[in-house]
Amino acid sequence: MAKKKLKQKEDEVEEVTSDEPAAKKVKWINRQRVLVFATRGINHRHRHLMEDLRKLMPHHRAECKMERSKNLQVVNEMCEMKHCNKAVLFEGRMKRDLYVWLANVPTGASAKFLVENIHTMEELKMTGNCLRGSRPLLSFDENFTTHAHYILLKELLTQIFSVPNHHPKSQPFIDHLYTFTILDNRIWFRNFQILTEDGALTEIGPRFVLNPVKIFGGSFGSDTLWDNPHYISPAKFRQSLKKAANKYM
Repeated sequence: MAKKKLKQKEDEVEEVTSDEPAAKKVKWINRQRVLVFATRGINHRHRHLMEDLRKLMPHHRAECKMERSKNLQVVNEMCEMKHCNKAVLFEGRMKRDLYVWLANVPTGASAKFLVENIHTMEELKMTGNCLRGSRPLLSFDENFTTHAHYILLKELLTQIFSVPNHHPKSQPFIDHLYTFTILDNRIWFRNFQILTEDGALTEIGPRFVLNPVKIFGGSFGSDTLWDNPHYISPAKFRQSLKKAANKYM
């Protein structure tokens, strides 16, 4: 009897060890990893926005600040070392302007945005709350299907912000919603908590607006696929305001 029990235990142990690696391989099929980091020169509000996005993306990987003197092509090597196939790079200018790069590494495409109207979670202090690591729903405006560059940006945003199913650091349910809306040639981002099954929502944060600057065919450079004709740099905009305020011109 004792020998039979030992054999049964050995068979159970063999079954468990043989099933575990197979289950892990089957579960996490979508191997999206996003490298989220910044260059030197961003201020505290920009850094808090980056930390908020890291909290919302359990499939991210962090990296130290990059020197601004380095070529952006170095990011491709950094992603390869971190085993990431997407990158979100925050680039600060003059401690007041924030640009963000969204890239598919290493083949492309990549897009450069000017980030406007930034409101972090700490500033908003919304009543909504969601479990950290839960998977989101993504809602896109119908205007994303009107032009080719919006279709490309929609695919890029979907691959970066959607959490892979069965990711080890994610939760197995959905309790919040990201909305991407096109208004005034800009992409408006909002984050809502799903309260009830009938669709009641409450905003969590953060809030920001992405003003697209350029879309490139490669990762962090290469040929320009699209250039925004409505884009005005923040320095030129501030210069025009100063000229308008001078009544002796």
